[in-house]
This record gives sequence, C-alpha cells and structure tokens, in this order.
Amino acid sequence: MTDRSAVASTHRAASRPGPGPTPEALLRALDLTVGRRIRGLLPGEYRAHDLGGGTELAQVRPYEPGDDVRRMDWNVTARTTVPHVRVHVPERALTAWLLLDVSPSMTFGTADRRKADVAEGVAVAIGHLATQRGNRLGIVTFGGSRDRRLPAAAGRAGLLGLLLASRVETVEEGVGATSAAGALRLANAAAPRGGLVVLVTDFRGPRDWQRPLAALAARHHILAIEVADPRETELTDIGELTLIDAETGREVRVDTSSRLLRERFAAAAIADRASVASDLRRLGVDHIVLSTAGDWLRSLAREPHVRGIRS
Repeated sequence: MTDRSAVASTHRAASRPGPGPTPEALLRALDLTVGRRIRGLLPGEYRAHDLGGGTELAQVRPYEPGDDVRRMDWNVTARTTVPHVRVHVPERALTAWLLLDVSPSMTFGTADRRKADVAEGVAVAIGHLATQRGNRLGIVTFGGSRDRRLPAAAGRAGLLGLLLASRVETVEEGVGATSAAGALRLANAAAPRGGLVVLVTDFRGPRDWQRPLAALAARHHILAIEVADPRETELTDIGELTLIDAETGREVRVDTSSRLLRERFAAAAIADRASVASDLRRLGVDHIVLSTAGDWLRSLAREPHVRGIRS
C-alpha cells in the first residue's frame, strides 16, 4: 500500500482537499466485495475464449506446419503413427479498464470535497484491487483539454499510471460539453472480451454514450460510478445568483429566493438523474452514486451493486 500512502502525503489545498482518508478497515471491506470478482478471474481460473499456452489441456490434434514441436504429444503420436500436438487453454490475468472523467464539471464541489476528489479516491481504491497478483489495469481519461490513454499494465506500473492520470491539476473551462462516448469506444477496441470496465463520471452532458456503452456491456462487466454534489439537485435560498456551466461557459442568472424556482429546479434535477439511472439499468450496467458529502469510501464498500460483483 505504499503508493496509496504517497497519495495521502501529497500537499492538499483547501480548494483541492483530495479524496480524504482511506482507512485500512474500509479498504479491506472493499477488497472483500470488489476484490472477489477480480480474484475469481486470476490466471489459471479465467477460461479464455481462444486457445494457446497454458496448463489445462483443450485438445490434441494432428501436427500442422508451424506448430511448436515442444508441444508434441509423443504418446498419441506413437499410438497413431501420426504426429500430434497438445493445445492448451491459455492462462490470462484479468484486464480491467478505468475510464475517468476529468472534465471541468468534475471540479465542482460544495460539500466535503470536489467531485474530482471523490473520483480520484475511487480510482485509486479500484486500482489497488485491479492490479493485484498479475492483473492488469488500463486507464482512459476523457473530458479534459488533453485526454490520456495508458495501455494496460500490471502491478506497480499500472497503479503509477493510474495515479498520474487521476491527479489532474489544471482543467480548462469552456472546452465544450463532455461525453464518455469516445472513451467507451476506445476501451471497446482495446479490451479483450470478458474484462472489467469501471466508468467514473458525473454523467453530465450529452447522452451519446448509450450506444457505445451497450456495445461494451455486451462483452464486459461494467460498473458505472456516478459522482454527484448536493447542490446539483437542490438550490439554497441566497437571492440572485449567476450559474455558470464550467464546460460550455454558458451563464444563467436566477433568483434563488423564489420557492417555485427552487422546487422546479429540484424536480427537474431528480427527473434527470432518474432518467440516467433508467438508461444504465436498461443497458444492464451496475450503477453506483457517490456524493461529495460524507464518507464516499464507506458508501462504496457497502454498496449492494458492488457486492453483486462478487459472483
């Protein structure tokens, strides 16, 4: 856990408080829930969809030019007088992909921390589990002025790549509405069948992610982690206020002293989030909502959708 300690010791400012403490007890609880899914697909336990080197025999077939002579089955060859080779089921570690939203809207936060801080903490916690015992982790960031794609790597290399990608210090505003569609297509092209994909975003912006997410969900187990802030669903009565969309730069002047306005805002926000949840449920995606208020790690560790990944 040395890498996690290094993250905790990084200087934090009041405007960038970071994900907060990650107690060992809660990480162990998360390890029991999410980690069971990952460790259940360890090398030797994950049956690949093709044939190759490994320890489990898939078949014995006649020798063909180009076959590795080291895999000759001499017993069958002697019995049939025809050269035969042994073909095994390959052993492969699980490859997980983390798709991380680093858009300007993720810098918003009115409670204990910003949405970006919660996303960073979730990424590091999942990353520790996804890089254990030879498993590999790939990272795609989206929504920033310069997106990153780090190929899947095992162990410390994969985790260090994650830490680099999750610590976005400067995010330009007005870069345009963010969509996860491009990152989902990238993961679908890069990831082999039967992996784990964790999408961490606030699901703000256009919903052109539905089709690529459906294609990805047909081949992988998807965990969508939505990061939210209380003020995104409830306005406080503080008089006139200018609301600015951090991604498009659009400004709207509102009078929060109007009870009708606050009620309409809350109703529209709740309906929008319910629609997102419905879309994800229809696509067969596990959906978790974490808030910038309270202990996000405890909420993640006891989330029933996460516990469902154990099987």
